Amino acid sequence: MTRVVVVGDLMTDAVARARYALARASDTPAIVTMHGGGSGANIASWLAVEGGEVAFIGRRGADITGRNRDMELMGYGVDARLVMDPERPTGTCVVLVTHKGERTMLSDPGANAALSPEDLPRDLFSSGAHLHLSGYTLINEGSRDAGLAALDMARRGGMSISVDCASSAPLERTGAESFLEWTSGAKLLFANIDQAKVLTGRDDAEAAAKVLTAWFPQVVIKMTAEGALWYANGRPDPVRVAAEPVDKIVDGTGAGDAFCAGFLPVWLAGKPPAESLAAGCRLASKAIMHLGARPPF
Repeated sequence: MTRVVVVGDLMTDAVARARYALARASDTPAIVTMHGGGSGANIASWLAVEGGEVAFIGRRGADITGRNRDMELMGYGVDARLVMDPERPTGTCVVLVTHKGERTMLSDPGANAALSPEDLPRDLFSSGAHLHLSGYTLINEGSRDAGLAALDMARRGGMSISVDCASSAPLERTGAESFLEWTSGAKLLFANIDQAKVLTGRDDAEAAAKVLTAWFPQVVIKMTAEGALWYANGRPDPVRVAAEPVDKIVDGTGAGDAFCAGFLPVWLAGKPPAESLAAGCRLASKAIMHLGARPPF
């Protein structure tokens, strides 16, 4: 099984699920829970729990939440290579979930913003392994050099590379042209419909995927309830897979990360794209039916 090296963000998610419509400038009853989060850490956790060999490179604060996240990752079986920042706290994300399930996130990257090229363990960048880079690492100006260095080390080391687009609003602020230039050479891009629109200007998932194959040999578009599609440069048609049925939506936070973690091992094993998409959709469905972005126990 291919070893996956994930470079990305480590967060603590404070998830507030409103029981009723938000009462602006007043109080709304809610269920508030705290979980490990961060796109990169979520993907690494799901990969490890599903039996993969995975290392995670990131940065945490010298605080109790950072220690807890570190121990949590190791408990899942992740080879956690976390650098402790003496000044910045561990990153935190406040996730506001409306009574209809719509999510709005308020993020403080904390120590993530200081990830540097010197934090990247050279021993992990070797031929035969795979690099998955969280787009947040490139979007955040403070960690951008680390993301670019990771991509360069992976290319020189003969690793395959996948990149996730992170989030549409900060991606738009960063600029599509810059992001596409930075990620040049990656074999696989993950994006949801909103992120794909930012990069291409296209509303239609299939049209956006076709445009994106000008930069990436393979593209996966995550379409939430509609499932996902895969498209490769030169193919006449995309491959589509429907979403797995969900008995009850508990929390959609991190479902896209779970999709990536389900997709990657099957894809790296050289299986047909329909099998990879189906594996991603299965794990995303599992995530949606449990509370929190990390694997349930």
